[in-house]
Amino acid sequence: MPAALAVAFLLVPLAGVLAGTPWTGLPERLTRPAVLEALTLSLAVSGWALLLSLVLGVPLAWLLARVRFPGRSLVRVLVMLPMVLPPTVAGVALLQGYGRQGLLGGRLEAWTGLSLPFSTAGAVVAAAFVSLPFLVISLEGALSGLHPRYEETAASLGAPPLRVFATVTLPMVAPGLLAGAALCWARALGEFGATITFAGNLPGTTQTLPLQVYLLLQDDPEGATAVSLLLLAIATAVLIALRGRWLTGRRPAASPAGVDHSAPPPGADGGTRTPADGGAEAGTDGGTPSAPEPNPGPEPSPGPAPEPSPPAAPDGGLPLTAEVTGSTRVSLGVPAGTTVAVVGPNGAGKTTLLRALLGLTPRARAERLFLGDRDVSALPPHRRGVAWVPQDGALFPHLSALANTAYGARAQGVSRADARREAQRWLDRLGVGGLAHRRPGELSGGQAQRVALARALAAHPRLLLLDEPLAALDQTTRAAVRHTLRTHLAGFPGVCLIVTHDPVEAVSLAGRVLVLEEGRAVQYAAPPEVSRHPRSPWVARMLGRNAWPGTTAAADGGGAAGVLHLDGGGRLVAADPLPPAGSRVLAVVGPEAVSLHTRRPSGSPRNVWRGTVREIGAQGGRLRVLIDAEPDVVAEITPQAAADLALGEGSPVWVGVKATEVTFVTL
Repeated sequence: MPAALAVAFLLVPLAGVLAGTPWTGLPERLTRPAVLEALTLSLAVSGWALLLSLVLGVPLAWLLARVRFPGRSLVRVLVMLPMVLPPTVAGVALLQGYGRQGLLGGRLEAWTGLSLPFSTAGAVVAAAFVSLPFLVISLEGALSGLHPRYEETAASLGAPPLRVFATVTLPMVAPGLLAGAALCWARALGEFGATITFAGNLPGTTQTLPLQVYLLLQDDPEGATAVSLLLLAIATAVLIALRGRWLTGRRPAASPAGVDHSAPPPGADGGTRTPADGGAEAGTDGGTPSAPEPNPGPEPSPGPAPEPSPPAAPDGGLPLTAEVTGSTRVSLGVPAGTTVAVVGPNGAGKTTLLRALLGLTPRARAERLFLGDRDVSALPPHRRGVAWVPQDGALFPHLSALANTAYGARAQGVSRADARREAQRWLDRLGVGGLAHRRPGELSGGQAQRVALARALAAHPRLLLLDEPLAALDQTTRAAVRHTLRTHLAGFPGVCLIVTHDPVEAVSLAGRVLVLEEGRAVQYAAPPEVSRHPRSPWVARMLGRNAWPGTTAAADGGGAAGVLHLDGGGRLVAADPLPPAGSRVLAVVGPEAVSLHTRRPSGSPRNVWRGTVREIGAQGGRLRVLIDAEPDVVAEITPQAAADLALGEGSPVWVGVKATEVTFVTL
């Protein structure tokens, strides 16, 4: 009932306009010379006010949405103030600011000869003053909802800032911009109080349609109602055309399957962070994102395709030398043609490292960054020659898969035809050539990830950064794409850093493994060395091994070379010599070396403790048993052994580990 009363409260005055309109003489009243003159002036004033608002409001909205600076909240309050000021107060303020005796008006007239009060230009200024906030607020909302990773990805492909803004940012926020512009224009068209106070009511000069209504009310109330109906119809048409988009800033955009574009990608830096292709390219594939198809179709299997030629290696290759400081501190010296797998637990600084090399985060920065013999540490992201594939791919939703893939080459000045030809070869090579015409919202997650990978490779970067590029693929497709990626990287003259949580990717793709923990490098070695002697408990567990950090103590006799007191409780007896007492070491035991018993074993195991089965899972033809104990243990046994032991979740067991099966790594 209160809602119905609210609707009635708003509807009754509008219905009164309809009821009081002289319908029989309406055409004659609306075509009177004074009305047509006021209408023409209103359209001109509102049009110029819109143009002024666009010139000033778009940069202001971008600043408020993208840049953190002192006083930003005060600037936002200043932007909204004209919306809540009484119109006549706004007019008085304009007089005090831009009038002949105002703060700036006298100087402006002396410099330019332009006097704003009681002029058409003054009417434009008054209309822009009260309507500018509608544009800024609407566009700021659209920009805030657009994740900056699109812009960052475009920059990593070689697009300078203005090109990024023109071909990625603007097309993606176009609905919000159009909504704000329409509201701004409609508000300027209906402005009355500020105009009459600041610009006056001069026929043919400042007498706009709302002022004409005011005059008609005194001599011709029916004529005033007729003109009011005209303004009401215009405002209603604007709101119907917007279809409610002015509240959201931008209509919902199609997103790649399984990707939430409203939230930062996992592991990202945090903070606010989005993306030209030239006019021909943007014009071909521009517009708003199309709705996703109900069924994106099966992913085509990668098959034989023309091989794009890798870029020639300048001076024999492009080694990487980097010194990263800040929240992530890493020193790297990587030979040309090497792929480095970056691994570590969540929050270790892996993505921050990549973003520091790109120059995209204030949390860390590359103090020294050499690609070959070229120092790029002081260059902006688009000039570094570093291509990036973020975790969700960040495909530009308003461009087709083909235009996405050609984006880097186009940004680097390659002709449209050549860029598209090379892009098609890369899409074919990664098995998604038949989807070149589709937009990201019409692709599955795996298809979109392969297009993102093709886009980075087609840009021929000097340094390639891949943030879990195969995570969205199924096992069969992942193996095929892994093979394609390995083939390309074999001839890549630069360095590739790939963040991964998959040990198979780390071993099969990388020549070196960089292990990060808490923003620091704890190990940098070849994959076999990391597998044999992991210096991080997380890496050891990623490789499926038991890893227990602890502190050494003196041997307790009985043939033991030393004792390790574990951090989580318990102790281990070592057969091999340990570092001096008090040293920090990591004990590593393969799951196949762990024996399980229903009774305490009386044989050779020197390390025996009790536990409870937490979980049993399949691992190939064997079973992996997770055991809660001090310390927790992972054991690998045969299905027959599990049946003989009658193991199930919650079963009590005895765990045995021979002292000779324990290897130690000094931390």
